[in-house]
Amino acid sequence: MRIVLDAMGSDTYPHPEVQAAFEASERFDLEILLVGQEKKLKPLIAEQGSSSKVHLIHAPEVLEMGDKPARSARRKSDNSMAVGMDLVKAGEGDAFVTAGNTGGAMVNALFRLGRIRGVKRPGLTAILPTKTGYAVALDIGANADCKPLFLLQFGVMGALYAKQVLGIANPRVGLLSNGEEKGKGNQLVKDTYPLFEKSSLNFFGNAEPKELFNGEVDVIVTDGFMGNVLIKSSEAVSKLLLDVLKGELTSTFRTKIGAALAMPAFKNVKELLDPREFGAAPLLGIDGLVFVGHGRSDAMALVSAIRVAKQAVDTNLLTSLKEAIQEQLQI
Repeated sequence: MRIVLDAMGSDTYPHPEVQAAFEASERFDLEILLVGQEKKLKPLIAEQGSSSKVHLIHAPEVLEMGDKPARSARRKSDNSMAVGMDLVKAGEGDAFVTAGNTGGAMVNALFRLGRIRGVKRPGLTAILPTKTGYAVALDIGANADCKPLFLLQFGVMGALYAKQVLGIANPRVGLLSNGEEKGKGNQLVKDTYPLFEKSSLNFFGNAEPKELFNGEVDVIVTDGFMGNVLIKSSEAVSKLLLDVLKGELTSTFRTKIGAALAMPAFKNVKELLDPREFGAAPLLGIDGLVFVGHGRSDAMALVSAIRVAKQAVDTNLLTSLKEAIQEQLQI
């Protein structure tokens, strides 16, 4: 198996990418195609030592976080994302992983790989911790404005991803809304609800964030605008709670003793809320396996991202997505 890793993606590239490439290649016994500027990568690769599993692929240009996605993807046609996705397109790589510009990843994926036949819009996913485990959320930022059919397709793809990656036999799919009752929500939610009712999905109905985090749904579907707000709000609240809890537990000698006794429990909670556990989210609907991580990704997060990409290849996710779309939408 060959995983293509964008070496110029994270905020502090290419150090985390090079470290992750060597760690992941040994831990998962696979080859890593490290794509980026040769001049910057060679010294770092030399520091890691020789490896027959890590291969440098030169890409002269870089898509920076501040670049406008569509314009930069055209002007910088030899950027590391484009070169990496071309390797996947040519069959020289099985999946592509980046911690770079999300918009840039979406545009390059559309230009280089295209969409699965019948898919109107690719959806960016996230794995969220819940009271009972994990849930899939999409779209979390790829499509700010959506139509009902887009959301239905997100539901189909999200359910399959939950089944194959999270191991949930019959995922419950919820439609993010401001109330549980049928008829709640904005016009998009109201127009989408009947499509989910008619589908063969295990449709939960409308779901508020409390149903999501209580573990009552396994997949939560929404447009990219609300999905991005949901993700960023949940991350901010998680950080706030951890910071406040840490401050309170270290404020007095007495609370420090209690904190020491409860340390294993706190460690488990911190790990549950750590976004590095999954590392990257797939762009579902692209005709190729593309995973996008956070710009703040460190080596640990990128190793997790490579693991998730490997799992998608192992479970033949792309073929299953194509079959699911054709079956659900009768293409």
